Amino acid sequence: MAIMQQQSNSNLDTARQYVNEVYETVKKRNPGETEFHQAVKEILDSLVPVFAKHSKYQDHAILERIVEPERLITFRIPWVDDNGKVQVNRGFRVQFNSAIGPYKGGIRFHPSVNASIIKFLGFEQIFKNSLTGLPIGGGKGGSDFDPKGKSDNEIMRFTQSFMTELSRYVGPDTDVPAGDIGVGAREIGYMFGQYKRLVGGNEAGVLTGKGLLYGGSLGRTEATGYGLVYFTREMLKTKGERLEGKTVIVSGSGNVSIYAIEKAQQFGAKVVACSDSNGYIYDENGIDLATVKRIKEVERKRIKEYVNDHPTAIYVEGCENIWSIPCDIALPCATQNEINEESAKLLVANGVKYVAEGANMPSTLEAIEVYLNNGVYFGPAKAANAGGVAVSALEMAQNSARLAWSFEKVDKKLKDIMKNIYKNSVNAAEEYGYSGNLLVGSNIAGFLKVADTMIVHGVV
Repeated sequence: MAIMQQQSNSNLDTARQYVNEVYETVKKRNPGETEFHQAVKEILDSLVPVFAKHSKYQDHAILERIVEPERLITFRIPWVDDNGKVQVNRGFRVQFNSAIGPYKGGIRFHPSVNASIIKFLGFEQIFKNSLTGLPIGGGKGGSDFDPKGKSDNEIMRFTQSFMTELSRYVGPDTDVPAGDIGVGAREIGYMFGQYKRLVGGNEAGVLTGKGLLYGGSLGRTEATGYGLVYFTREMLKTKGERLEGKTVIVSGSGNVSIYAIEKAQQFGAKVVACSDSNGYIYDENGIDLATVKRIKEVERKRIKEYVNDHPTAIYVEGCENIWSIPCDIALPCATQNEINEESAKLLVANGVKYVAEGANMPSTLEAIEVYLNNGVYFGPAKAANAGGVAVSALEMAQNSARLAWSFEKVDKKLKDIMKNIYKNSVNAAEEYGYSGNLLVGSNIAGFLKVADTMIVHGVV
């Protein structure tokens, strides 16, 4: 028994050394790309027990290959503003891994977009898409264009220029983008119209998140937020608890946040706070979602307007202190690294029991350590927010078959997918000695499917 334990420890040490060597190579090859480094480290650290148990993945250099994008496309986007002045932005598309299917991942328009952010998002997307059980690979795209304050005509001209370049690299069986931060139904519509204009024909499957009039899917708008809550509900079930009566904080007030609030409230939870990039609102009576939807989806105004309709609510400038509000459940749905170590400690001090990520990588590595060290049950983004890409893949299936499914059918499939993601993450964590650790479990479950496929395909 002692000899077997020594061998096991030796295997772990060897695997850890190997993983660290790969990570150091990633940092050397991608200098200054801190978000990409963070995403790679979080996943690679989780995979140590896999490499300790199975030498075949090291023999086939799967890790060295999976951290390197199949291609990274960078391009210029010239467009003309309403004053007749030529503006120039930078566009990106990373086609990271196509082992299990065509590249699939959103397009983000935000001033912070750069190669590091696009690569971190694309890398995460590989494992997230694998977890859905659907045949889609990992990709991501975007631009440093800021849609805030732009007219509809400016956004149309920009997105048409963006798609003029991107159209060379995407297609229904090659790469299927969707929306992300700054890219909603309006932007998808303009991009789809330009793609049709350039390519000819009506290839509905080239984009997902489309309007219902031209090949979109019922349930796609709600999918990420609803899926997040379905995943959270599974987390609570494991602990013998329910969402009913729980106090919830949801950061952000965009698409994911709004529909996470909606579904949480439908399950009887009390959502008391949400935010935007300027600040947050706290309503001890529970957020009035109709007001938030009107402000953000119709009027396109800032969340501070909420207190005009609900004077007992409080608006606080700045977003970071939203995590100081006592809650049972935190659903960060705004952006990457919005919860740092200090914010995580505030959450713990104020009684949080569950954290499930609606945004991509909203918790720093230090924050995750705080959760795990304090018994907070943590649902990582690649598992918890996979509902959006899952229903995007269902939209692709409907487009291919020239069918339109009911909302009920799509929603049922979404529930089943989120349950399976949770179950598979739990089982993988258990199998590799990390019982109850959904971060390790989801990383391993997502990795194995892609890695095994890459081995079958040979060195490509």
